[in-house]
This record gives sequence, structure tokens and C-alpha cells, in this order.
Amino acid sequence: MTTTYVIVGGGQAGAVAATTLRTAGFTDRILFVGAEPHLPYERPPLSKEVLTKPEAARLTIHSDGFYRDNAIETRFGVTAVTLDAGKRTLGLADGETIPFDRLLLATGARARPYPLLDRLGGGVHTVRTLDDAEALRGHVRPGRRVLVVGGGVIGLEVAASVVAMGGVVTVIERGDRLMARAAPPPLAEELLALHRDRGVAVAFGCDLTEAVTAANGDIVLTAADGRRFTGDLVVYGVGVELNVELAVSAGLYIDDGIVVDEWGRTSHPDIYAAGDVARQWHPHLKAFRRYETWANAQNQGAGVARAMATGEPCGFEVPWYWTDQYGINIQVAGACDAESWILRGERSSGRYTLFGLTDGTVTGAVTVNNGRDMRPARALIAAAAPVDPAWLADPGQPLRAPAPRAA
Repeated sequence: MTTTYVIVGGGQAGAVAATTLRTAGFTDRILFVGAEPHLPYERPPLSKEVLTKPEAARLTIHSDGFYRDNAIETRFGVTAVTLDAGKRTLGLADGETIPFDRLLLATGARARPYPLLDRLGGGVHTVRTLDDAEALRGHVRPGRRVLVVGGGVIGLEVAASVVAMGGVVTVIERGDRLMARAAPPPLAEELLALHRDRGVAVAFGCDLTEAVTAANGDIVLTAADGRRFTGDLVVYGVGVELNVELAVSAGLYIDDGIVVDEWGRTSHPDIYAAGDVARQWHPHLKAFRRYETWANAQNQGAGVARAMATGEPCGFEVPWYWTDQYGINIQVAGACDAESWILRGERSSGRYTLFGLTDGTVTGAVTVNNGRDMRPARALIAAAAPVDPAWLADPGQPLRAPAPRAA
């Protein structure tokens, strides 16, 4: 009898999982379902190359031929609408019902709506899908005034891309600093200076209360304190909503994502989850964690698929992401709330590393145009061993050597 494994969600985690099932030795039927009509693609280029250099952007993870050659059936452009955990069936919008033995939910997330802005209709954009990015690219040209609402990673990458395209940018942030959830304070300060040096206006503490389109086509946003911002376009990025509807309908346990164990199993033993939507138990951290990064989708998609095929638990990965802004590569690993931050190198050189220390151990790291430090930095975070701050701060000391213990 043929065993059927189904993957729902046509993004990074799903594509990696499909590949890993085969390399891990699963030889029976794999069915891969994705709501978007495109072949699975990588999302990091959407806010960068797809806007500024579309002819050079490489997004597709695997060709259509790859799936055929590996006997992976695909249903792209069809939405999964029902999941019956008891009967082990998945229902698609086109009427097809798929029985399965095991199923992986890699359904990801969508841009959190902003009703105040969405009511404007035209001129308002998000950047979550390929279609979103291509639509935005068609409206940006030199001199266009773009209001970016939200100073997170996506907002800042879009701001940098629009500047490169000749646009004039204002970033409007509700909080008191940039990338509050994803960057430590020293990096946030560097990013603020970087954007202002490129002519980007940045406004903090802006709780928007009104959004109108004037008779002349201008979009005018008004904050609670009376500040007004006028532009031709609005791009907003204020977080995501998780695509958990199938999981809810199946009665799976959800708490800030689909809760899974260290094998990626949900509260149903034959249904798994990975990627943005999954909140997984990490035995090293002794806690559940959910991450919205390319690296997590890549590693967790592979790890959970391997667990489905072999029964091995997923390995622990130090959380990590990168962002490219104005040609500067920034990588962040671990926690952003360290007690103190140590500089390794010189900021003025444009190439340096920051280490975050808590209780004498490295808990976070940032590299700026210095990616060679990231792998050993992640190893130091994973080791959770006491280190000498003076050793960390000395660029002459190779990070690949064993870290000396603090006195």
C-alpha cells in the first residue's frame, strides 16, 4: 500500500521539506500544495532585488522539472480549504479531496491588514508576495514620495530600495526606535543614522488616526499629535497574521502559532508544522519559540521533514537573519535584549561585530559587513559558556579559537 505525505504551503519551508523527504529516504507519494500560482520562491529578494533589479532577481527555489524528476506531485495555485484530522483528508478549493498518512502544515503568514490605510484603496501597498512586490515596483519612479508605515525589517528594506529607485521616503513608526523587535539598541541607532544620511525622513511616536486621499491625488496621513505626512504612495509593514485557519478547523493546539514538539508534531501525531506558522519546543532553551525568518523556514522545514521520514528530532539552531540596506549587509543572531554590547572592530571602518553579553555569556551577535564572524558568533551563543569580554573585543584574537573563560 502506498503511503502519502502531503505538504501544505508553497513557500521556503514547504519546498525544503519536499526535497528533504526524498533525501531522507521517503520513497512513496509526496503531494505539495500551494495557494500561489507561482513555483515556490524565496521571499527576501521581494523588498530588495525584485524592486531595484528585477532582471537579476533569482527567486525560484526549484524548477518545475525538479519536482517532476523527484516524483513530487504539485498542486500550485489551489487553496487548501478543509483539514479533517480524524479522517486524515485535505480538501482543496477545486473540489479535490486528498487522503494522507502524514501532513505538514507550512502555511506561513500574510501581511497584517491596516484598515485605516486599506480603506484608501489605490496607492496603498504591502510587500509579502511576488505579486505585491511587482505591483509596487510599477508605481515607484524618481521623485515619487513614498510613505513607509512601519520601521521594521521590511519597511527599512523597502525604504532603501525606493531611495535607490529615486524616490523620496518618509518612514513613519509608532514606537520610539527602528526594528524594536528585531535589532538591539546599538544597531537601531546605526540604522537610523544610515537612513537619515540617505535622505530618509524618520518620524517616531506616530499613532495614525486619519488617512485621506486629497482631490489632487495626494495621500495625507495624520497622527494623533497632529503631525501630517503627504505622499504619492503608501507602503506598510506592521507585522503578520498567521495562516492557521486549517489548523483551527482541525482542532490543533494553537498558542501564537501551531504548537509543535521537537519533532515538529502538532497535537495530532500525524500532522506536523514548520516555518513562520510553527511554535516549536526547543529542549536547549526549554521553551517554545516561533521565528519569522528565512533561516528558520529553511532549517525547520528540513528538520521536520527529516523527522517525518526517519523519526529523528529536529536539531537546535541559533536564530539568525540578515538584511541588506544601501549595499550594507547586516546579520543578527540570538537574542536582542542582552545586558551589554561589546564592539569588536571600528565602526568607522564600516566593518565590525557587536556581541551581546548576559551573565557573562554571549547571547546575541550583530555583524555589519563582517559576515565571516557570524558562524563563530553563533557557535559562541550555542555554547552558552562564560567568555572574557576583552577577548571578544580584540579583532586580533581569532574567534574560531576556543573562547577563554572569564575570570
